[in-house]
Amino acid sequence: MKKTGKIFSVVMASALAVSMLAGCGASQQGGSDTFKIGAIGPLTGGAAAYGNAVVNGAQIAVDEINEAGGINGYKIEYKTEDDELNAEKSVNAYNTLKDWGMQLLVGSTTSACSIAVSENTKNDNMFQLTPSGSAEECVKYDNVFRVCFSDPNQGIASAQYINDHNLATKVGIIYDNSDVYSSGIYQKFVEESEGKNYEVVSAEAYTQDNNTDFSVQLQKAKDAGADLVFLPIYYSDASLILTQANTMGYAPTFFGVDGMDGILTVENFDTSLAEGLMLLTPFAADATDELTVNFVKKYNEKYGETPNQFAADAYDAVYIIKAAIEKAGVTPASSVSEICDAVKGAMVQIEASGLTSSKMTWSASGEPNKEPKAVVIQNGVYVSAE
Repeated sequence: MKKTGKIFSVVMASALAVSMLAGCGASQQGGSDTFKIGAIGPLTGGAAAYGNAVVNGAQIAVDEINEAGGINGYKIEYKTEDDELNAEKSVNAYNTLKDWGMQLLVGSTTSACSIAVSENTKNDNMFQLTPSGSAEECVKYDNVFRVCFSDPNQGIASAQYINDHNLATKVGIIYDNSDVYSSGIYQKFVEESEGKNYEVVSAEAYTQDNNTDFSVQLQKAKDAGADLVFLPIYYSDASLILTQANTMGYAPTFFGVDGMDGILTVENFDTSLAEGLMLLTPFAADATDELTVNFVKKYNEKYGETPNQFAADAYDAVYIIKAAIEKAGVTPASSVSEICDAVKGAMVQIEASGLTSSKMTWSASGEPNKEPKAVVIQNGVYVSAE
């Protein structure tokens, strides 16, 4: 009896091991009838306007695609996780989504988090499309692509836009030296400003350890006669800069990039101080094309606010994934790695039209090709600067 019991135990243990391995295989293979897409962003904290916009914009696209029959007949399951603008927590969020069975990732929302997560998607060979991670390193691996412009391209495009539209004669810069996003844009902006019809007269840095008092940086720009101040920073810091500039009686044109999007949502910020602020962004909510009008209407109805550029990037991201999957011809039954290899190959072949550009293509480097746009805040809303 004892011998039989031992044999039975061994058989049961072997069966359990086989079952566990089968379970692991199933999670890698995904569901048989749905594509599982995950999204990661800061849903709480100081950058929540970015993360919530991303997960909300993607949700609208998922809903539309499912209502229209899915991707080649397969519906999308969609799940989101909060990373609180913390790289370690973003990796934790990735692992949570991976355990859920995620097959493709929309994220992470911000650059440092996206870079951290890409180390894991590379190891797992999972396709990653960041809607808004703009640092160069975000797409250093061949399984990662982006929807937004890279930091260097934002810096270059900003310098060109200010020059081409004769917005300034003297430019001051305030940037966050502790942030790869901000410092990357700053460096390219300065390089591109050489030989332009304006002069960079001040360039003052700060870090996240001293981001509450900008009086020194503003005073230097004011003393140098800067009639435009370039702010390649996030909106929370920018709201303090605009408030303090007003206290000083300093009223230059302020010009930002996509990180500025969200400034009208800052709690206790006097949004009248943002009047005339310009930012380079691929999306203008007041555009009159049918796609934008319908998206803004749906977003307002569902979330009670006007969508920003991050929402538009994420909306486009889901449709870009749809187009790439359709081009690749993969199914939910394919493994994560098989989906990744097929989709990244399809990305360099597709041409997408969306909210952020009427024509988007990608190189194998993961970089998009599309035209920049600028908006200006008038009467408390974004309007096209053109």
